[in-house]
Amino acid sequence: MSTSESDEQVPAARVRHAEVTLAPVDAATMAAAVADPRCGALVTFDGVVRDHDEGRGVTRLEYTAHPGAGEEIAAVAAEVAARHPEVLLALAHRHGPLAIGETALACAVAAPHRKAAFAACDDLVDTVKARLPIWKHQHFTDGSDEWVGALG
Repeated sequence: MSTSESDEQVPAARVRHAEVTLAPVDAATMAAAVADPRCGALVTFDGVVRDHDEGRGVTRLEYTAHPGAGEEIAAVAAEVAARHPEVLLALAHRHGPLAIGETALACAVAAPHRKAAFAACDDLVDTVKARLPIWKHQHFTDGSDEWVGALG
């Protein structure tokens, strides 16, 4: 993408999608949101619910989002876009009950070149995990459960 000053260079304009939702999310939808003929690299991330955590079997989990989580995910996306001026990005984090194999966090980053896309996607996922006010309630195969703060 050119380095000239345009709407595409404004970080908020390069955030194509940022939401916290009860609806299913997927990386393919996020990838479609950032499709751009100026970009030769597309990196996606699908954060999928796994069947274990620290040696314990997980049967399902539930994410609870703070009412301000939607505003925070938009702020995170704009900040990451500002740190990576060549990228377009889209992301969505799901809350509510999720089964094993369902996607909790979906992201896509497009850039003219691969290194910028990989770096921005890594930054995006790390920043979401550090800042988004969402908590995870895990249910284990032994019948126990545990709340985990998604922050930090």
